[in-house]
Amino acid sequence: MAEVHIIGQIEAGYQFPDSRLFCRWEIQIGGGWRLLGGVREGQTQTDLPEMNDVAHFCHPIDVHLATKTIQGWPKIYIQVWHYDVYGRQELYGYGFCHVPTSPGEHVVECPTWRPAGGFREEMMQKFVGGGLQLRSMEAIYNSTDRMKLKTIAMGTVALRLGVILRNFDKFGIEC
Repeated sequence: MAEVHIIGQIEAGYQFPDSRLFCRWEIQIGGGWRLLGGVREGQTQTDLPEMNDVAHFCHPIDVHLATKTIQGWPKIYIQVWHYDVYGRQELYGYGFCHVPTSPGEHVVECPTWRPAGGFREEMMQKFVGGGLQLRSMEAIYNSTDRMKLKTIAMGTVALRLGVILRNFDKFGIEC
């Protein structure tokens, strides 16, 4: 079987309305893929930057996958959460990015967004906290579901990923 090693980190989040951020992440793979080693999901620590508005996570990602097909190439989906001054967690954004298909080190920028509500929901979020969340995570990486949503752009999460490909040519799989 052809193999893919993804080694890297979730580096930072920036351009969000406030700091005190952490990320929950998961690597989505297709049906022809299998996890050989590592973990496919996790959570970063919370960063509370004092000097600038960039939240540094430096959270490691180390996954070893095997595949028989190029279909279902790995995607990383991210949820960015915020701790408010009262210690409550609120969702700041969803985002996803494809793992690069070429070997080497890559810096990947993952723009995030959150669902937008009506006037009442937006005012409640501003003064009470919380906000709208997705019922199903399918809408994050399924473009037909995502096109139906009204969203608000949030910040960006930067990832640094090293991709190692093995035996793709031996099994006739072309990226």
